[in-house]
Amino acid sequence: MGGTYKKVELVGTSTVSFAEAVKAAVEEAGKTIRHMDWFEVVEERGRIQDGKVAEFQVTIQIGFKLER
Repeated sequence: MGGTYKKVELVGTSTVSFAEAVKAAVEEAGKTIRHMDWFEVVEERGRIQDGKVAEFQVTIQIGFKLER
């Protein structure tokens, strides 16, 4: 599994859950990044509106293999 990899950092959001926020970020990244192999969660946070959770936000890093 040799090769060189790069990581990019993204923030995904969802009104449903942290997991859905991760899925949204990975899906969006997949539109422009090829050869994605893994992700790691760096940070989880959210937005509160009127005393209730309004949005889940997750910062992830996605690793992908560089093409030659």
